Amino acid sequence: MKIIHVAGTKGKGSTCTFSESILRCYGLRTGLFTSPHLIDVRERFRLNGIEISQEKFVDYFWCCFHKLKEKTSNEVPMPTYFCFLALLAFKIFAAEQVDVVILEVGLGGRFDATNVIQKPVVCGISSLGYDHMEILGYTLAEIAAEKAGIFKSGVPAFTVPQPDEAMHVLNEKASKLEVNLQVVEPLDSSQRLGLQGEHQYLNAGLAVALCSTFLKEIGIDDKNGLNQTNGLPAKFISGLSNAYLMGRAMVVPDLELPEEIVYYLDGAHSPESMEACAIWFSKQIKQNQERNQKRSEQILLFNCMSVRDPSLLLPRLRSKCIEQGVDFKRAIFVPNVSVYNQVGSSSEVATRVESMSWQFGLQRLWESLARGKAKSNSRSDSKGNGEDKSFVFSSLPLAVDWLRDNARQSKQVRFQVLVTGSLHLVGDLLRLIKK
Repeated sequence: MKIIHVAGTKGKGSTCTFSESILRCYGLRTGLFTSPHLIDVRERFRLNGIEISQEKFVDYFWCCFHKLKEKTSNEVPMPTYFCFLALLAFKIFAAEQVDVVILEVGLGGRFDATNVIQKPVVCGISSLGYDHMEILGYTLAEIAAEKAGIFKSGVPAFTVPQPDEAMHVLNEKASKLEVNLQVVEPLDSSQRLGLQGEHQYLNAGLAVALCSTFLKEIGIDDKNGLNQTNGLPAKFISGLSNAYLMGRAMVVPDLELPEEIVYYLDGAHSPESMEACAIWFSKQIKQNQERNQKRSEQILLFNCMSVRDPSLLLPRLRSKCIEQGVDFKRAIFVPNVSVYNQVGSSSEVATRVESMSWQFGLQRLWESLARGKAKSNSRSDSKGNGEDKSFVFSSLPLAVDWLRDNARQSKQVRFQVLVTGSLHLVGDLLRLIKK
């Protein structure tokens, strides 16, 4: 099985998606394993760019499940959820006889379930930052060491420009394993990409390096039809421009009120990706204002997991949007729908209600940021912060109903709703508005 293995804090899923799309353009039968899924677990397993059919998924699932169950005991239990899915991916791609597997690390790298592979064709490490610190470590050096755990002796590897602290560790780990580690620059911004956002040019550059190396390894050295601007073969250009990944920089009109409510979805959940999300959203708003005369109102719909530090997320999001000339009129904080879809006894109800304290904490943080802005503007703006409003709803469906009710009352205003902070929140919203 020929494998491209990709780790990183942010951008690894996009890098894998670009890579799969490029290699498919060369007629290769591709297998893509990514995480998490947003609506259906089958999204994690793509064959030739399409999520696996329900019929095949069920067959492979039970085949793996029963074989593993036969081997379990008190000493050797069933694998954990992600380990099982990784095993299932290997089973699917082997049985389907794909030409290439593009494998996204789930968490970290060194101890990740995907790291059972012995000899990938090439490895990639996307942008590094602070995430899952309770597991990977609280410094960039520690995090980089975990990500570099996917390096294999003699296997070429690529990364993007990293902070010095992280780059030093990557180079050190690569040197010990005699890995030829190269740093690739962002792709030229003249290239059209299927995934939106300026940060995607960094991921696309990494994907181009990974695919070029892979193709050479299997005997394909495409120098035909090189583009004069960026020097890329036509099939690379096609793959990059047609790549698609749900939940990243998506624009989705509301199903009931498509003219009144537009959702801007991005599963950003780290400080750096928050800034990238803010830049993308602000650019979208400005472009929309140039095309549409209807008055618009920007609204934030936010949640993040309790393992994140919202004081590192919300300030960056808000300040970067304001810096780009976009400010939120209102902010809404909700739990993920999945919290209310759990099976359990009535004794668990109190715990779930209690969990709303997280959303109220997010609201307090947001309002403190708004008050800080109001104080700084008090001399020039006599209205102060009267227009800033924030709300907490006990469920996502209630928040969507509230948005729709307000949109019906304000027909002359278009609500532009940025949904971010969690891929789970983005998935829950997509599931809800597509019903």
